[in-house]
Amino acid sequence: MALIDASPRLVGLGVGPGDPELVTLKALRTLEQADVVLVPATEASTRAGMGRAEIIVRTVCPAAGDAIRPIPFSMADRSGVSTRRKESWLASAEAAVEAFGGGARLVAFATVGDPNVYSTFSYLAAHVLEQLPDVKVETVPGITAMQALASASGTPLVEGTETLALVPVTAGLETLGRILDTVDTVVAYKGGRRIGDVVEVLHEHQREGVLGIQLGMEDEQLLRTEELAQGQQAPYFSTVLAPARREGTGGRL
Repeated sequence: MALIDASPRLVGLGVGPGDPELVTLKALRTLEQADVVLVPATEASTRAGMGRAEIIVRTVCPAAGDAIRPIPFSMADRSGVSTRRKESWLASAEAAVEAFGGGARLVAFATVGDPNVYSTFSYLAAHVLEQLPDVKVETVPGITAMQALASASGTPLVEGTETLALVPVTAGLETLGRILDTVDTVVAYKGGRRIGDVVEVLHEHQREGVLGIQLGMEDEQLLRTEELAQGQQAPYFSTVLAPARREGTGGRL
C-alpha cells in the first residue's frame, strides 16, 4: 500500500491573465481544498478594492472567500531586488509561515498568468523553505498572457519550424532588438510604461505586431503597433506580440 504524503503543501496557482473562464479545473480544485489563499494586492488594486488575482479567485470559487488573504505588493519597482520588492516577497512568505503555524495543510498563492513565468511565487517559496524545509512546494500552471493575446487577436504564436522568444522589456531595448533579429515570433512583457519605445524598436527592425491591454478583462483592448504613437504608455498588464513573417499556408513546415 502506498504511503500518503502528509507534508504541508505550498502551491503556486496560475489563474490566467484575467478571464475567469480560463482557470483550469485543477486550479479550481486546489482553491476549493486550500485552507488559505494568498493573493497579491498592489497599491492600485488596494485603492480599487481588489487585485486582479483576487477578482478571478472570488469569481470562479466563491467558497474560497473566507480563506483569502490579500498581501500588499509594491509595483513601483520594475527591476532589481529593491527593498520594496523584497518586502513584498517576505510579507507573502511570512503569511504562509503563519498559516502553516496555525494548522493549515494547504496554502495556495494565486498569481496572474502562470506561477513559473515571471512570477514572484518562486521567491516567496524560497523564503518559506528557509523557515519550513518540510513544506512541499508545487505549482499549478495557468494560461499566459501571450497565449491569451494570440487567441484574442487570431495570431498563431508559432507554426512549423518557427522559433518563439519571450522577452521582458526590463532586460533592455537593445536585448529586444537583438532578439527581433534572430527569432521568428517575439513576445514582450513588462513594457507598459515604455510601449512607445518598444514600438519604435519594432519599426527599426521592420516588425509589426499587436498590443494587448488588460487581456481577459472588461476593458480589454487590442491595438496594432503601427497605430500607436511615439511616447505612448500602457498599463503594466500589457503584452506585445510580434508574429513571424509568414508567406503562404504551411510555409515553415
